[in-house]
Amino acid sequence: MKLRIALFCLLGGLSFTIPALGVGNFGWWWLSGVMTAAVLVPVARYGPRGLWAQFGSIFCVLLVVGMGCTFSEGVVFFPETKANLYTAVPGATTMYLIAAAVLMVLVKVLKLTNSGAPKVAIRPAAVAGPMMLASAASYVVYYLIFGAIVFQLFTKQYYPHAAEQVAAMGLWFWGYQLARGLLMTLAVVPIIYTLRLPRWQAALAVGLLVWVVGGAAPLVVPSTMMVAQQRYLHIMEIFTQNFSLGVTVVLLLRPRMPIERAQSAPAA
Repeated sequence: MKLRIALFCLLGGLSFTIPALGVGNFGWWWLSGVMTAAVLVPVARYGPRGLWAQFGSIFCVLLVVGMGCTFSEGVVFFPETKANLYTAVPGATTMYLIAAAVLMVLVKVLKLTNSGAPKVAIRPAAVAGPMMLASAASYVVYYLIFGAIVFQLFTKQYYPHAAEQVAAMGLWFWGYQLARGLLMTLAVVPIIYTLRLPRWQAALAVGLLVWVVGGAAPLVVPSTMMVAQQRYLHIMEIFTQNFSLGVTVVLLLRPRMPIERAQSAPAA
């Protein structure tokens, strides 16, 4: 199984190297893809049993967390690149479609799915809705606290006009971040509801997934927008925000009960 998982990461990572055909840095793009495939291993092993359900859940995370929420942050703090980001949307969407399809095929060929793992319990729909909103609100708190710390101590030199940009948006800026938190929360809900792992293991897996897809993997690749030190600082900053969000949403949506009991628990 370890060899099959390694092949899944290495071969699956190749599907994320399409941009290298135009901008180079093949090795970095491959590393980025390997990192992304690696955090999707729990989904491949213990996520949805159906291949199309796996495809949908993987593509949703890649599209919303990997592209949507990442690009939306760039629009705010790199307004001069707004046109380039918009034109990159079709290409990024196509790459993620291909990557999700390749990963789905690899799951099938390598026989990674553990069909014997039990189902997990989820909260009733009436409770889940408010919990998702609470998760989105928690992201705003993480963004405010950790973002302010990193900005004041490390990245302020790279964004001399950031304070003015945020002030110009006023309360809309925090509504904007609330929307980003809600989108990321909704994007991982299909995985949380099907990830047949104990509660805390699922929380760690989803936290790593949201961090790597939503920041760590894209920022590994050299970019003309940021110097290397700037990218590495943001990787750690995004860890404090996105990893915390991923852990929080799982703990909010998954009840505190042993996974063995979840087999007989009704799904809402």
